[in-house]
Amino acid sequence: MKTLYLMRHGQTMLNAQKRIQGWFDSPLTDEGREQAKRAGALLAERGVRPASFACSTAERCSDTLEIVRAELAAAGLADADAPYERDRRVKEMFFGQLEGLPETLSKGDPEACRTYYLQFGGESSDAVRDRLALALDDRMAASEAGDSVFVVSHGGATYNFLRAVEKNAAEVLAAGWGNCVCAVYEWDEGARAEAGATDALGAPMPADVAAAAARFRLVDVLRP
Repeated sequence: MKTLYLMRHGQTMLNAQKRIQGWFDSPLTDEGREQAKRAGALLAERGVRPASFACSTAERCSDTLEIVRAELAAAGLADADAPYERDRRVKEMFFGQLEGLPETLSKGDPEACRTYYLQFGGESSDAVRDRLALALDDRMAASEAGDSVFVVSHGGATYNFLRAVEKNAAEVLAAGWGNCVCAVYEWDEGARAEAGATDALGAPMPADVAAAAARFRLVDVLRP
């Protein structure tokens, strides 16, 4: 069995200003850095020793990763200078013309989000779900038996992955999906998808995405 620790980045300037962030980037706030430190300390308390690190191409994710990695290194659980990969496949959802605008223009309903942003040149949330599932499955398949893999991504991206894996995704989301939340998944290469598999919203998944999602099982959510 292998374990994935999938974390949302710390609070950013645009988060604090309640603006749609997406593929825009902005720096971590002081609170965001503190959140990352607390998240790293929580993982260290649990003795998490990642065999590999990766993150979105956004600076807010790489900064979060480096802070968490430093906390693990201080506990002797990681190399402070360990290399990591930036993976564009785990980027946030693209919101098109709404990027950088007030969050009041966004849709809070996950079902409406499936297609809402297409009219603004953005992505469907199903497309985000699919690229996250395939990217994370590839990463776990490339790891060694028993490995823990640590990845920093984004709020929307990590939720859309969650809905591919967890039928009770709405309940998990309602319990809190804030900055530096870390979802813990077990990955079982032998797990198989059911025919005609759907996600938590009842949306159909392509066969390769369904197969990838079936190999993951949510086992914990850490909220520092």
